[in-house]
Amino acid sequence: MGIERILASRKGKECYELPSETKGKAKKNRRRQRKMSPVQSLYEICKQVFVEFRPGIVPPSDDIQQIKSVLDGMTEVDVGLNPNMPYFKRTVTDQLPKITYLHIHECDKFSIGIFCLPPSGVIPLHNHPGMTVFSKLLFGTMHIKSYDWAGDVSSDVKAPGVQLAKVKVDSDFTAPCNTSVLYPADGGNMHCFTALTPCAVLDVLCPPYSDPDGRHCAYYLDFPFSSFPVDGSSLPDEERERYAWLRELENPEDLTVVGAMYTGPKIVK
Repeated sequence: MGIERILASRKGKECYELPSETKGKAKKNRRRQRKMSPVQSLYEICKQVFVEFRPGIVPPSDDIQQIKSVLDGMTEVDVGLNPNMPYFKRTVTDQLPKITYLHIHECDKFSIGIFCLPPSGVIPLHNHPGMTVFSKLLFGTMHIKSYDWAGDVSSDVKAPGVQLAKVKVDSDFTAPCNTSVLYPADGGNMHCFTALTPCAVLDVLCPPYSDPDGRHCAYYLDFPFSSFPVDGSSLPDEERERYAWLRELENPEDLTVVGAMYTGPKIVK
């Protein structure tokens, strides 16, 4: 906890004079915070929030808001990007354009990175097991569709390998817009991104994917509720369009993600 927060919590109570050395440190910290790039501020807050974090545990709402408050104000300029860069161009030979990932930071607690999508670029429907994820659209227009598992709905489907999910989001988003947050069990844990224009998405994952720890990225195909015969469904007919069947598939063959060097403001660790 910083000295400023301690002092703020004492507002209206007895005042205490700080030693001159402590005052000097506090001023130095405030100067450093003013000079921090938004990326550095994001890193510092994530490091503080996720220090004791465990998979499947959602951070307190105040901590969520701290991270969102930094992300909400960020644009492509803060990470050294602009829509004219090659990452955001689609070549005439592309069937589905390749997506570029810019790695900023990763540790066992959290990761920060940017997905760069040309027009018509697609990140297929995928999950985030045990993870809390922040996604900030830095620029562009993107369609996002997301689902949560519908564990509270009983439906006996006559098809193997599918599971019922409920639509959480199915909308277009244009920057500037607020950061979206998804959680281990709700908020749209499974989502798909489709770029309608050149787009950049800054992601914070807590914790990152890790195959050894059981956090494998699974991809899905989605099917309308009416695609399969169902017995004993508790869903009214008028609500069925808000649900879909998801079937896990192997890594999509037409998905190409390439890594590139992040050239924006560096993080000082």
